[in-house]
Amino acid sequence: MDYKEILIQNGNSELNEILIALLSAAGVEGFEETDNALKGFLPASDLDEELVAETLAPYQLSYTINDIKKTNWNKEWEENFEPVVVEGFCTIRADFHNLKVETPYEIVIMPKMSFGTGHHATTQLMMQMMQHIKFEGKNVLDFGTGTGILAILAKMLHAGEVLAIDNDEWSTENAKENVTKNNQSDITIKQGSLELASRQFDIVLANINRNVLLSYMQQLADIINIGGLILMSGILQQDKELIVEAAQNVGFRLKDSQTEKNWVALKFFRE
Repeated sequence: MDYKEILIQNGNSELNEILIALLSAAGVEGFEETDNALKGFLPASDLDEELVAETLAPYQLSYTINDIKKTNWNKEWEENFEPVVVEGFCTIRADFHNLKVETPYEIVIMPKMSFGTGHHATTQLMMQMMQHIKFEGKNVLDFGTGTGILAILAKMLHAGEVLAIDNDEWSTENAKENVTKNNQSDITIKQGSLELASRQFDIVLANINRNVLLSYMQQLADIINIGGLILMSGILQQDKELIVEAAQNVGFRLKDSQTEKNWVALKFFRE
């Protein structure tokens, strides 16, 4: 599969956070920040140049769209991927890293073309919240699994059945690799959306984006057991109240929220 790179000339990290959220909703799957640019990546077949132009127009930023081959993407990840540490809890590293791990949990991933290497603030926010939840024996759904990090961590925290779903073929294949690499092969990984969730869950992990959360809010409520929990992220601070209102309308009660770098993670209780 061939990929496209959207190269945006911008060195403002705060604005980059907003652009990442907007471009994610436009189908961009992965991002890389440099000192003076933001790079976004997505399958060539999914690129809507008109939508990209409309998304970036209000910010008057210079950008180009370039061809990128899968092999180049993988090489770029491997050259730039650094370990991530959620202090006192979990270390995420690639198998080519040689470092002393000082956290109780360690996840080794193959950094390929999937979203969710642990570097983005939303993934770290989700993991920080997971640290304080009892997963033992609970049935867990990871909705939009990406690299599979959150599903793997849930299983390491002794969850019962874990289902990880993603609508992107590359993500599900990468997640399967990472699940095997971390000796958690009893996690079920499927390509698709919530139609694959044919049972009720005690805990749902949904690190996606505002638009997807709003679109699936009722379905998410329908598949969570009464008294169950859902963690949501991929949400900008400016969209927090919109998500909270939508969640409350389908029977969720807000229990906790955390912020980092203009991003928000929310924990809801199913009434």
